[in-house]
Amino acid sequence: MQKVSHRIGIVSTRLHGTDGVSLEVVKWVNVLEERLGHECFFFAGECEWPEDHSSVVPEAHFEHPEVKAITTDLFDDYIRSPETSASIEKLKNHLKHHLHKFVKQFDLELIIIENAMAIPMNIPLGLALTELIAETNLPAIGHHHDFAWERTRYSVGAADDYLRAAFPATLNSIIHAVINSFGQKQLALRTGASSIIVPNVMDFEAAPPVADDYVSDLRDRLGIGADEYFLLQPTRVVPRKSIERAIEIASRLEMPCTLVISHDSGDEGSEYLHFLEQYIDLMGVNTIFASDIFDGVRGQTADGQKIYSLADAHHPADLITYPSRIEGFGNAFLEAIYYRKPIVMSAYDIYKVDIRPKGFDVIEFENYITENTVRRTRDLLRNPDRVAEIVAHNYEVARRHYSYRNLEILLDALVSMSLGIF
Repeated sequence: MQKVSHRIGIVSTRLHGTDGVSLEVVKWVNVLEERLGHECFFFAGECEWPEDHSSVVPEAHFEHPEVKAITTDLFDDYIRSPETSASIEKLKNHLKHHLHKFVKQFDLELIIIENAMAIPMNIPLGLALTELIAETNLPAIGHHHDFAWERTRYSVGAADDYLRAAFPATLNSIIHAVINSFGQKQLALRTGASSIIVPNVMDFEAAPPVADDYVSDLRDRLGIGADEYFLLQPTRVVPRKSIERAIEIASRLEMPCTLVISHDSGDEGSEYLHFLEQYIDLMGVNTIFASDIFDGVRGQTADGQKIYSLADAHHPADLITYPSRIEGFGNAFLEAIYYRKPIVMSAYDIYKVDIRPKGFDVIEFENYITENTVRRTRDLLRNPDRVAEIVAHNYEVARRHYSYRNLEILLDALVSMSLGIF
């Protein structure tokens, strides 16, 4: 029987750039449209999708000045001002109006809410989505990447009523999708809501692109010599990424190497960046913060210089460092596997429970860098034949467990359940 195409809205605070949510949305849309035949439309405060399929409302962005002021007041102590409550109500109604308009304009049958009902970076948007669904009974899939209870910055606040109402909402027409088993258990424990685990994926059925002429000058652009090892830290500069441990590894290798950090600090300020700069000086490691030349896709800077994609960043790298303390799943892990690079990494909780049992071959450490970690990393860098064996094995394991085919099966089921198609 031929599948019916459905019109699906994707809603988030931001659908642009190289953050984990935006990157995963690209994969979901690829599968929804190209493999399942649906048509997707987009609502966000910042959006890189086609204009004729998008609704951009600045107040949906977590960095909008009014939203930032609300968030600051909500999560600095246990009391919020009456003015904050009034601002939330005003913005909620404004966003709800535009959400209703979005649904009608594109004749949507289903919406997928990307983290906007999980992490409370925009309280008015979460409340507006909750009321939209309550007022329309619109089928919805809540795709939850990070929950408030997983972030210490939300542990003190005056927003408990809002969090219980909308982060996430547990209305009858919402189906919840989480990215790991911890999220599934905590969601059930805290709200009573059941959920389906949809892990992050890569297109492992299609071989990664080979390095072309565009990327041939990247090492020179970064100033990495032919006799140096290129260590890539492909994450944002935020404390939970524990980048200081990558710096320590680079220092203790006692080999000529450069550590390249591909992202900026995003929405979490610059204090950690300043700490890293001081730590780099202390450890004497050649480190490059290169977010100005990397993006999700290739492009140009304002003065005509090349911007490289995240794929380009991987091609010349000799090793991926991934020392995170906390990860919702691990996009950077899958990207390293996809681009066939060896990894030295922290055995963070989600990795240990959901990913390690699949059988990947990586260099792991627990709470600190041991001499064994350093020795194994050094030996691996000096043994390209062993690297080739490891990356081929890891690619095959990922193809079985984290491919687009796996995502296709899960999304087909989610859409069918949401729309009552059996």
